[in-house]
Amino acid sequence: MLTAFLLFWPALAGLLVLLMRGEAAKKVALGAAVIEFLAVVDAMMQFDPNAGTQFELNLPWIENAGIAFHIGMDGISMLLVFLAAFLVPLIILASFKHDYRNPGTFYALILFMQTGMIGSFVALDAFVFYFFWEVALIPIYFIAGIWGGERRVPVTFKFFIYTIFGSLFMLVGFVYLYFQTPGTHTSDLSAFYQLALSPENQSWVFWFIFLAFAIKMPVFPFHTWQPDTYTEAPTTGTMLLSGIMLKMGIYGVIRWLLPVVPAGVAQWADVVLVLAIIGIIYGAIIAIRQNDMKRLAAFSSISHVGLIAAGLFTLNMQGLQGAMIQMLSHGINVVGIFFLIDIIFRRLGTREIKALGGITQYGKAFTICFMVVLLAMVGLPLTNGFVGEFLLLSGVFQYNYIMGGVAGITIILGAVYMFRMFQRVMFGEANYVTSKFTDLTATEMAVLIPIIIMIFWIGLHPNTFLQISEPAVRDLLTIIKR
Repeated sequence: MLTAFLLFWPALAGLLVLLMRGEAAKKVALGAAVIEFLAVVDAMMQFDPNAGTQFELNLPWIENAGIAFHIGMDGISMLLVFLAAFLVPLIILASFKHDYRNPGTFYALILFMQTGMIGSFVALDAFVFYFFWEVALIPIYFIAGIWGGERRVPVTFKFFIYTIFGSLFMLVGFVYLYFQTPGTHTSDLSAFYQLALSPENQSWVFWFIFLAFAIKMPVFPFHTWQPDTYTEAPTTGTMLLSGIMLKMGIYGVIRWLLPVVPAGVAQWADVVLVLAIIGIIYGAIIAIRQNDMKRLAAFSSISHVGLIAAGLFTLNMQGLQGAMIQMLSHGINVVGIFFLIDIIFRRLGTREIKALGGITQYGKAFTICFMVVLLAMVGLPLTNGFVGEFLLLSGVFQYNYIMGGVAGITIILGAVYMFRMFQRVMFGEANYVTSKFTDLTATEMAVLIPIIIMIFWIGLHPNTFLQISEPAVRDLLTIIKR
């Protein structure tokens, strides 16, 4: 029942928030998100990484069709549920300085989206997974489409079309797999793992399912919706998309693609790795050329996710464990960087790098927090970014040393665009714009301090989290290579 509580509590709280107005809506939403986080911490304390899937609930849903409401968590799911529960309270708190119209609706949509994302992470039935995959899309569509920037309508529509297009292909793949299960057909995950499809069938099923995940992450060349959506969405929406929602695509590859069609994965792994490495270099080079800090961070995310995608398809322990810890680290870091950019925008009314400079003279605490998050983004040793990048690059090198060498360029390029932005925004002479900057408030510190704690906790004690996912990843590799 614990998984059921974690799944439905945000939605129930969202219904209550929907009826509220003004300050009450945001405070109740924050309280509900904190309760969710505490429940996840309790689940992690009870969780035994070596015991497989735990906290299961398996109830008939469409019984005649063999579809059950089957949910539960193993070590892979647990880390992603933790990420969602950790970030949502911070994202809600980060929005307190904004005066959104219809706050009850706005904060209710955040909680509804949390239910959709967690549902995707705990689903153990293909159609339950698909249901929550779509549920998570609806709130972010309205968050970006109603509270976004001037170009929000066409940009959000493009994002919606891209995602729905990929989802329909995934549904076709799931329906095909469902009809391949023997006897009374079922869509249970364990039944999909036991299928013995021909390599030819696995090949086309691979692309039908992978397309949905590639769009969500996104992987080059399925990324074109992302920079505009991240830029036009309100910062709250951008943090939800980049910090948590894109991890649904990575998680989908791990859970619903690699072990289900291993022959298809083996056939197309080199192609995906090449696309991922192109995305690493492409995202970084375009980020260097950006003048809008939010857009720079968006292209940076494409580059970082490209490395995660490359690690997934190495099909080795280092690559998959690197992907797990980097999903956690990237989510934390990218929420931090978008929040810092939002602080600058709220204070000064611009995100243009050329218009800024000298902020460090007016914000000492801001400068320290910005530097810590930036160093984590570039993978400095002792920060969370280093652990994931090291494991991912080790996995890619183990798969192919040439691909590993090319992928490693991300370390250099990442330092270029991040330090370039920091130097031009924070140092130099202040101007009439930046002279209005004020240092961090207590609320802003309350958002950034937990992020900084996690940056160093994962960087110094990565086994706290790696040991949670390791047995599940090892079992997954056994299924893939059987």
